[in-house]
Amino acid sequence: MATPYNCFIVDDEKPAHQVIQAHVNQCDDLVVVGQAYSGTEALKSLQQTPVDILFLDINMPLISGLELLKILPEKPITIITTAYSDFALESYQLDVVDYLLKPVSFTSFVKATQKAKIFCSQRERFKTAKTQLTIRENGTAIVLDYAAVLFVESAGNYLKIFVQGRARAYFVYGSLLSIKEDLVSDDFLQVHRSYIINRQHLIRTDKKILYLTDNYQIPIGRKYQILVDSL
Repeated sequence: MATPYNCFIVDDEKPAHQVIQAHVNQCDDLVVVGQAYSGTEALKSLQQTPVDILFLDINMPLISGLELLKILPEKPITIITTAYSDFALESYQLDVVDYLLKPVSFTSFVKATQKAKIFCSQRERFKTAKTQLTIRENGTAIVLDYAAVLFVESAGNYLKIFVQGRARAYFVYGSLLSIKEDLVSDDFLQVHRSYIINRQHLIRTDKKILYLTDNYQIPIGRKYQILVDSL
């Protein structure tokens, strides 16, 4: 049998965990590798546990499911499981593959996981192939090795891309959200609303500052603090 897909359940209600666990138990190619009962607990666990498919509730204390998706550096393929239909549009804007209303039936569960497995396979092929970032500055295409990128800084409608050993940053049109889709390596981590760093260049941290190669200092955003603490 092929290696099963690793699943993770996030919900603040135990009965919801039991339903998803029961559905997973009926599928030979799925396995639950972790569970969390809050967004903060999930954020810590997901940094340490390889996950393919995330079953995520929305309405949770402290960090909602959608807030968790926004700050996760590496998002698993996500299926929303919720009692509320109001957040479907926002969820799909965060690239969830399906939106299931509770109580989640086994039929809808199977349909959602079939889609999730297709996305998992596509993502794995894409990640294996990508080791470089292609940007365009002043009309010129430039190819950068992931390993050389120190960090990316948002500057309005533009981005500054800092590379090891280069005094001047590349200045390109774009947003952090758009470049995150190109930086598919697990090494890249958003630590502030305006910064993505390459954790391979992280030298040390203190309470509010990250120290990188080439003497760069990057501030830590308040909502990203728990993520940095897990490094």
